[in-house]
This record gives sequence, structure tokens and C-alpha cells, in this order.
Amino acid sequence: MYKTVENRIRKALRHHIRERYKTDVPVVTARPPKISMGEVASPVCFELAKQLKKPPRALAQEIANALKPIEGVARVEVAGGGYLNAFLDRAAFFRAACEEAGREAVAPPAPDAPKVVIEHTSVNPNKAAHIGHLRNAVLGDAFVRLLRHTGRRVEVHNYIDNTGVQVADVIVGFLHLEKKSLEEVRALAAAPKFDYVCWDLYTRVTQYLAEDKARLELRGQMLKEIEEGHGASAEMAEIVATAIVRCHLRTLDRLGINYDLLSRESEILHLKFWDAAFEMLKQRGVIQLAASGKNAGCWVMQLPSDRETPEGEEEPTEMAEAKIIVRSNGTVTYVGKDIAYHLWKFGLLGRDFYYQRFHTHPDGHEAWTTASEAGQAGAPAFGHAQEVFNVIDSRQAYPQQVVVAGLRSLGYAQEADRLQHFSYNVVALTPRCAREMGYEIPPEDAKKPYIEVSGRKGQGVKADDLIDQLEAGARKEVDARHAAEPESERAAMAHAIAIGALRYFLLRITRSTVIAFDFEDALSFEGETGPYVQYAVVRVNGILRKGAEQHPEFERVDAANLLRIGSGEIDVAKFLGMPAGDDLWELALLAGSLDARVEAAVGAHEPAFVARYAFDLAQAFNVFYHKHHILSEEDAEKRAFLLRLTSLVREQLVAALGLLGITAPEKM
Repeated sequence: MYKTVENRIRKALRHHIRERYKTDVPVVTARPPKISMGEVASPVCFELAKQLKKPPRALAQEIANALKPIEGVARVEVAGGGYLNAFLDRAAFFRAACEEAGREAVAPPAPDAPKVVIEHTSVNPNKAAHIGHLRNAVLGDAFVRLLRHTGRRVEVHNYIDNTGVQVADVIVGFLHLEKKSLEEVRALAAAPKFDYVCWDLYTRVTQYLAEDKARLELRGQMLKEIEEGHGASAEMAEIVATAIVRCHLRTLDRLGINYDLLSRESEILHLKFWDAAFEMLKQRGVIQLAASGKNAGCWVMQLPSDRETPEGEEEPTEMAEAKIIVRSNGTVTYVGKDIAYHLWKFGLLGRDFYYQRFHTHPDGHEAWTTASEAGQAGAPAFGHAQEVFNVIDSRQAYPQQVVVAGLRSLGYAQEADRLQHFSYNVVALTPRCAREMGYEIPPEDAKKPYIEVSGRKGQGVKADDLIDQLEAGARKEVDARHAAEPESERAAMAHAIAIGALRYFLLRITRSTVIAFDFEDALSFEGETGPYVQYAVVRVNGILRKGAEQHPEFERVDAANLLRIGSGEIDVAKFLGMPAGDDLWELALLAGSLDARVEAAVGAHEPAFVARYAFDLAQAFNVFYHKHHILSEEDAEKRAFLLRLTSLVREQLVAALGLLGITAPEKM
């Protein structure tokens, strides 16, 4: 609701300035620091004063005196050296906020509406998912929910790198360390916890390859066979990668994360997507065959931003490697395949995948996968995006820039502008957590605030282990408080609390910040946590339930109800008026500001804004709860108002948690 009124104020100011002063200036607004200064403030007169050569405060006074009435605004005053401060009509805002919160969700977009493709998770299918992968998946899923809440048509992709180096390493391990046959690996892949088996094997292979550099030839040979799709090693890679993907999906189903399409890298090769992209890149001179130097025999992309490397100085390895599109042995790099994939995402390649149903999520949503042949009927029309977001950690910034540069060099400037790297920082471990897990900490790292995880070293918190521990901790609390409840209800309650704790832990910190994971912190249900917000909803539900029991006239108390008591209407203004009603107004204003927080979160690509909103609202409600005796209030009209305000808070808390992928259990 706040966003709606704020937009009206901006529009009215723009129109007035254009009509009266025959000019246009940017109209920005913000919340004043104190409620006594109004709810919406604009410094527009300072910018206007520069053009008109007049004092800002004099202009502000002119505008305040002449501005036409704005729906939802009680008055506009001048503050400071020339600010325009708008004071909202509190009663009107509250009524509108209640009605808006009670409406149904945003209508689904039209089937032909512009599409946003969000690629997230994209875990290498060579081992179990860990806490870092969960940050990717939870961030991506929350952003999907936010965009859909605003009416956008969103398609969710999970890129499966089933022909990459990491899968090749695991196959080296099975063939040369474990001496396993194809049938033995097939049997292992069908057993539970196959992703854990590969986790341990991948660590051993890393050490095995490091002991003798000549063994790296095994990796290169394996990688080539897998890419070409021939022989027992390629078949083994298919078995391993498919089984691991199924393990990952089972893990992520526990967090309520759905996908529309699993895009397999193998099809980019087998369906000649890469061949088509390779020809485009060569014909338009985007890549060149290096004839000398360390990249001799490689096809390399020269970026517009490249500079001459000073004599005696080497280009950073990761940057040099990112620009290699085809290695000297003929294998394609990740960046090369990614360029082909993004040409397809935008509908620029002139080719398409075959599709098969792969997985049904617990809510019935179907996830499809790409296939080389034998597609199934009924597949949605995937790809052809107007805008693409790739949720990938910040260490991959340069390769993402190379992909964007590739599109731009091919002449697709608009698409390059619409390809956005949704970056985030890593999840590390606190030293205490690392020690608890038995990891050796080098002396030089002992005093650092966090220890980086490493899949190659086997250091990290496996996702399923983490969820299991969170559920076990939540279950202890649930069993202690609700021992009489049926087993199924206690299990569901513990699961909701555990997932709420985990998702909130991963979302409350801004994307650019390193998360130092610690079991004690993650399992805490106090402070700025998911369970704290969930419990606020449980408390609200209890109040509204008791209110309906004690006062039959409130049998159905929710934010959609008209503000009536008996045959009359509640005098909302009486309870929200200044200054006595300021505390109630601040809660109502915050409850009615979810739309503004969502808009800010979408604009900044920052789900943490909504997480913080949920906590702020829960905290504000708890202060309100302890100050006002809602159910025992003797004044029937005030009691009715307090119940309506409580109901509005509930609607907004549930909505905010839903945008974060968190449900509030009935009991805690």
C-alpha cells in the first residue's frame, strides 16, 4: 500500500512542476527519520532550485500551497531548507492496506507475456550438495518468488554440467582408484547416499591427481570421451551424473525448491548447439586460433576491455583461461558451451532441445530435462527469454563477463544488456564449526574469522546433514512442548521450523557478504531468525482464534473484513490520530509497506530486504502485543480495532515469509 501512495505523490509532484514551471526534474522520495515529520519526503525542490535559480525553501512553500489534493494524503508541509513532507491520511491508509492484504494473489501472467529465465543451483553432478549450494538455490528461489509476486512470467532452469571436469574426475576415481566395472557403478548409483559416496571419492581423486601430474592425462582423456559420448567411460558418466542429479533434487525438495527445466550440458554438444555457436563466433571474428604462446592451438576470444600485459607481468590465470573457448585438444571450455547455451536461452541459435519429464516435485510441479532424442509430448515452450539472470557466486564474475562480451561481439547488444549476473559471496565455516567437523586448520588460518570450504578437499557441510541436524534440533523443542500431538503433526511442525531457520539464515544477509556458517548460530531460535518470525505468526493466530471464541461477532477476523463492529463502523482515525496513536500508526504503516519492500528487493536483486522486513514487523508486533492488552481491552470498539490491526500484521507476515519460501506452522 505504501508504494501505491508514494507513487501517487511522485506523479502529482512531477505533474505540478511540469505544469507550473515548464520543466522536468527527477522526483525522488524517502521515508523521513521520524513519524512526526510525515511518511513521505521529497528533496525535489533542491534540484528544481538549480534550474530556476530560486531558494529551495521558497519553491517548496509555493508547491505546498498550490499542490492539488492527492488521494491518501492529508497534507503536505515544508521542512528544513526545502523538503516537501507528505502526511498520509492514516485512516484511509489503514483501510486500503487491510483491503489490499485480503485480496487474492497476483493473477498469473499471460502465456505470451515477456519471459524471465532464472538459472540457479547448477551444482556439479559429481557429489553431494553442500551449504554453499544451498545459498545459491535459496537465493534463486526467493528471487523467483519475488518476481512472480510482481506479475512477471518466470522460467526456472538448473544447469547440469554433466560433461565437465568434475564428473570426469569421479569417473577417473571409479575406474583407476576403485577399479569398478560399469555394472558395479550402476549398482552403487541405485543405492541410497550415492552422492555421499562420490563426495568421498572426489576428495581422494583430487589427492591422487596431485601426487603425479602425469595422471592429469587420464582426466583429459576421460573428459574427451565424455564430451564425445562414446565408450564405457561416457556411459558411466551418464549413470553417475543422472543419479547425483536425482540426489540433489531430493535434497532441494526438502526446501520446497522447484525447477521447470534441467538443462544438460551433454545436449549442447550432442545436438550440435556448440557447433552452430562455434561457426557464428568464427565467421564474425569473435574468436581466433592462437598460433603461438601458451595458448597455441586454442581458440581464444579477444575482449574489448583487454589490455596489453606489461612486459614481465603475467595475466591472471583465471582470466586467461576464461577467454579460451576451445582447448588445443579440441575440447570445449565451460565458457564456450555457456555462450551456446545463452544464445539458445534468448532464442538466437535457431535450434532446440528434445525434452523429457524427469522429476515430479512434492507439490506436483513437473521438472523437465533436455534430451538428445526421443522427446516426450506436452513439454512447455522453453527458452526465448526477454531477460536472463544467472545465480552464480561472485568468483565467477569474469567468465560471466566473457559470455556477455561474446553475445555483444556477435551483434546481440540488447540481449547482452539483459543477461545479468546475480552474484553472491561464499558460505564459509567459522573456525569453531571447522574444528567440530574434524577439519585440520592451517596455523595461518587459525585466527581468520572464517575458513573457506573446498569440495575438492571434502571440506564443507553437506546439505542433507545440515537439514537433518536442524530438524533434529527443532523436533526436540516440538516434542517437549507438544508431546500429545500426533507423530505426523510433530514431524511436519519440526520440518517447517527447520526449513524456516535455514532459509532465513541464508537470506537475511545481503548477497555480497560472506556467510560464516556455524551450527550453534544456525540452530538458534532467538534473535533475527526464521523461527522468531514464525513464532510471531503463531502468536497472532492464537490471539485471533481466542478473539473469535470470546467475541462471536469476530468469528471471521481477517484483513479482508470491512472495519465494522456490530451495525456500526470502527472510527479508525480515533485510534491512529497524532500523537496518542503514533505507536499504533507506526505498526499499521509498517504492515502496509510490504509492497515497497518487495519493489526495493526486486530493484536491487536483494531478497534480504524482505527478510529484514519480516523480522522488523515481527519485532514491532511483539512490542505492540506487550503494550496493548488486545483481548482484555474493555472498550469494544478499540478491541475490534486492535484485532483488525493484528489481522493485518498476520496477513503481511505470512505473505513476507511466503516470498522467502518459509511457512508458518500452526503451533511451535
